[in-house]
Amino acid sequence: MTQTENFPAFLMTLLQQQADEKSIAWLNQKVEKFKESGSKTGFFLAFSQASRHFSKDLLQISEQKAQEAEKLSKGFEPSFWNVLQTARTYLLLHYPQQKQVWFDAINQLFETADMHEHQALFAALPLMPFQEDLLPRAIDGCRTNVALIFDAIALNNPYPSTYFPEANWNQMVLKAVFMQRPLYRIQNQDSRRNPALAEIASDFAHERWAAGRNVMPELWRLVSPFLNDEFFKDLKKVMSSADELEKKGGALALYQSDFPPGKGLLADFPNLIHGIESKFITWESIGQEYQQTRL
Repeated sequence: MTQTENFPAFLMTLLQQQADEKSIAWLNQKVEKFKESGSKTGFFLAFSQASRHFSKDLLQISEQKAQEAEKLSKGFEPSFWNVLQTARTYLLLHYPQQKQVWFDAINQLFETADMHEHQALFAALPLMPFQEDLLPRAIDGCRTNVALIFDAIALNNPYPSTYFPEANWNQMVLKAVFMQRPLYRIQNQDSRRNPALAEIASDFAHERWAAGRNVMPELWRLVSPFLNDEFFKDLKKVMSSADELEKKGGALALYQSDFPPGKGLLADFPNLIHGIESKFITWESIGQEYQQTRL
């Protein structure tokens, strides 16, 4: 079997851990019914009605299951999925995968989906067939201001870093900054950093400062590899802040940069250097603290 063919079996093992037997029986019955009849209507009804049979509780994922997920699809993180979206993805992966037939159904789902159905659809992008053809749909989805839907695309999802062109990637990351989403959960962001995004991040910081507002400290992760005289002015302002969390973000950006004046500025903060080298200060810890204490 191919890796794609292994996805439904893996999802079923997750469902069996947290859903009751009646719900599992209902799910399998619906799959058999629409596979046998080829009924698009039966598929749509099952996708919608799954909310009556499965909860929105987060999946409980063991370390072993997390490793299995990674082997099946690099970057697949089911620990951020709930039981309902897992059941809906199970349905998706059983719909006939003749390209035109599949897209007719999936496009109709995208057009009529509610918030939680969109969450399932977008989070499942890296497991779906015909992934490159789904790119316009994913880019369009990033226009939403609904955090639940945006997060399904942007966070803990390998699809954007794999398929988004630079301009669309930059727009997605900036939207995450604007919505104050946890940037550390954007997969492969370090490999997708680019000078244009660093300029955008700096401009955004200036707008926030001009409005008397704070800047999320994770922002400076986007600037760090491209530190120059102009960006260095931004980091000097950050390092003069009375906010220790802001200074942690600035210090980590300076630490990870090769810009010599940045190293000189950082030397004035030995406690922060110690925190970074001891792994107490990371982008993840900074992002988590920001989400917990600033929002």
